[in-house]
Amino acid sequence: MCTPTADCTAIPTEQISNDRVRVTEWRFPHKGARTGWHRHDYDYVVVPMFDGVLRIELPGDEVILAELKTGVPYWRELGVEHDVISDNDFDCAFIEVELLDAPKSRG
Repeated sequence: MCTPTADCTAIPTEQISNDRVRVTEWRFPHKGARTGWHRHDYDYVVVPMFDGVLRIELPGDEVILAELKTGVPYWRELGVEHDVISDNDFDCAFIEVELLDAPKSRG
């Protein structure tokens, strides 16, 4: 999670945190707001709360423009390293659900 700086202007708000999941709202208040470079230590699911585009900067100067739709989730495995930047002229946000631990056996 980032602390707001010149490199991190997106606003993270942790909503749930326990032994199994961490749920964070990432809000991008303006075009160009960014998460800052980070590496995911866990598998995760993202649920967009807007229709729009995020610019994803990857290692090696690779750039992806990700078109997102409200409520249409996507999943990524741990190890992803990137900076996520809003390419929208409006305030936007997504929910990130990190899968911290596998469920315990119920048998």
